[in-house]
Amino acid sequence: MSRMSDWLSITRGDAPLLLSIPHAGTDLRELEARFVSPWLARKDADWWLPQLYGFAAGLGATIVHTSVSRSVIDVNRDPSGHSLYPGLATTELCPTTTFDGEPLYPADSPLTPDEIARRRARYFDPYHTALREEISRLRERHPRVVIYDCHSIRSRIPRLFDGELPQFNIGSNDGRACAAALSDAVAAVCAGTPYSHVVNGRFKGGYITRAFGQPETGVHALQMELGCRGYMREPDSAPTPDNWPTPFVPDFAMPLRTVLETVLARCIEFAQSPSA
Repeated sequence: MSRMSDWLSITRGDAPLLLSIPHAGTDLRELEARFVSPWLARKDADWWLPQLYGFAAGLGATIVHTSVSRSVIDVNRDPSGHSLYPGLATTELCPTTTFDGEPLYPADSPLTPDEIARRRARYFDPYHTALREEISRLRERHPRVVIYDCHSIRSRIPRLFDGELPQFNIGSNDGRACAAALSDAVAAVCAGTPYSHVVNGRFKGGYITRAFGQPETGVHALQMELGCRGYMREPDSAPTPDNWPTPFVPDFAMPLRTVLETVLARCIEFAQSPSA
């Protein structure tokens, strides 16, 4: 069963697994002219994740997805303004720069607090209400549920991290957002592949993982940040409007998608395990 608005989609399943896809949207709404460049405003999207995880509904997963660009508002940031990664470069609730530090707004027309408040009420709050409602629905059916927050990022962004990011970046807020058995099971799947992986490396989990991961209440949250190179062809040079994003090619993405199918299966197995 699905419920959709013009920007928020909810596909309901009965398995003890909820996928959140907060950053794959490219819709700038009525604000396109507000940005320095529509391409810059879409540049840092988590490209093609709905296509990559297109198998998840078949596993019975519930999927919550916003089509609104993270440049309009980032529903995976702490609305209080507290940095998720103190001392490291990051972006805000309503980002003012790209990951590479390029300004998103004209210098003579900066983002205002009133604009941020309106966007939060219109998009951030409903997204989080949808997550809470779906978690509550699933918890009525299952003693444990897994919240799996789906992300991806370009593999090399010097402003954010050194060198090439591992292919699989598993975040559990340093073990506070889920039981170790869950993160260990997902890491074991990744370790059994040719791809690199890390647990609680540069990306330990964003606001969704940290806010909803409450293992003591039966809600276990995990963030998966993927290097884009595993499922789309990243350009060798810096991204430009001419070379980024590259298209989603199912055959190219299939090996990584096969691993992700096993990862989600392990998440369901963890939630259903009597010893979890």
